[in-house]
Amino acid sequence: MRRTILMIAATALAVAACSGDDEPTTSDDGVRPSVVTTTTPPSTAMAATPEATTTTAAETTTSGAESTTTTTPEVVTTTTAASGGPLVLAAEPVADGFEQPVLVIAPPGDPRLFVVDQPGRIWVIDEGTVLPFLDIKSLVTFNNEQGLLGLAFHPDYAANGLFYIDYIDRDGNTRLVEYMVSTSDPNAADPDSGRELLRVDQPAANHNGGMIAFGPDGYLWFGLGDGGASDDRFGNGQRADTLLAAMLRIEVGPGAPEPYGIPPDNPYADGEDGAPEVWAIGLRNPWRWSFDDKLVYIGDVGQNEIEEISAASTNIAGLNYGWPIMEGRACFQSESCDQAGLVIPLLDYPHSDGCSITGGFVYRGKEMPELDGHYLYGDYCTGWVRSLKLANDGGASAETEWMPAGTFAGLTSFGVDSAGELYVTTQAGTVYKLVRG
Repeated sequence: MRRTILMIAATALAVAACSGDDEPTTSDDGVRPSVVTTTTPPSTAMAATPEATTTTAAETTTSGAESTTTTTPEVVTTTTAASGGPLVLAAEPVADGFEQPVLVIAPPGDPRLFVVDQPGRIWVIDEGTVLPFLDIKSLVTFNNEQGLLGLAFHPDYAANGLFYIDYIDRDGNTRLVEYMVSTSDPNAADPDSGRELLRVDQPAANHNGGMIAFGPDGYLWFGLGDGGASDDRFGNGQRADTLLAAMLRIEVGPGAPEPYGIPPDNPYADGEDGAPEVWAIGLRNPWRWSFDDKLVYIGDVGQNEIEEISAASTNIAGLNYGWPIMEGRACFQSESCDQAGLVIPLLDYPHSDGCSITGGFVYRGKEMPELDGHYLYGDYCTGWVRSLKLANDGGASAETEWMPAGTFAGLTSFGVDSAGELYVTTQAGTVYKLVRG
């Protein structure tokens, strides 16, 4: 069935262009984020009414040279317009002046926000002030899709102070490292506490994935791309014996084996038919994925034609997301293909509608109950924001466009706070909160 999108007219902003395997680039100007106060209403407010229809259903980051100076990022305070009538979604600036923010996240039950800045810094926003939490720029390669890409707090962070980061090191390879918060300052990490858990060789500079998150099962999940270049050049997409093109699942934290444990229900836990860490295969470049209860939603960046979103149960091991047999719902570079046993995307869209999916989160906040259960996602190149709901038949329903093309210039990521409210980060260095307009 044809999906219905409610289009809203708005003034377009300039957008960075990208497609396929050519990544956009920017310069690292060394700006340090800070808190800014303004009394103007959110300038990106767009109206949309969810329309219940049923269907059968990155290269996202940019580059910059390493800087030698910093300024302080700024928090932005705004006044939100009054509510009434159909939900209007607006983007309220929270903080700006970051170099290239690629994630906003918070520990469980913690009112603070933590911002991942791709060149190699993590910032904490605490009571209207932006503070440096961790600086590993000296360890990180920041170029196009490379950099500091992921951050996850241990579910018991309040008690144990453990958190995990994923970055591309100076040799161009992926590193997963455990850190601890400082024992004397809750707004600073202990820079000497880093303990490497995993190193994955990267044959090319792109398709690094990089999202890490704790699942409802308590294990740490880690999404990696296919090794880069194009056309699955290195042949990792359909292999279970490599950590590339895969969703990994490991046990970390207090009580876990060194350097990490293998969950006994991982599909290749014995190491005979695949790598013990592998939970699922067939991913090209999962640029932002997230959990909602016992579901995992994955935004997987396509090559030159199709972007896709998949949703699957976190209880099903050994899934195959199809790359490079398929790109989206279409056979990749072939008129026909064997799709048996593959996860068919919940939704896909062609490059006439965008060029690089930015996966998001399901809204579970309290400020906009009309949005409850909607999975929000966007496109890096065109800057629109849309949502869908998972229908009872497993397809997509209530597909809605909340913000049209041009709303955001370089939509690098979404974020979520401990209350379930959602955020957007942009290539220009601003963090926005999605609010009622």
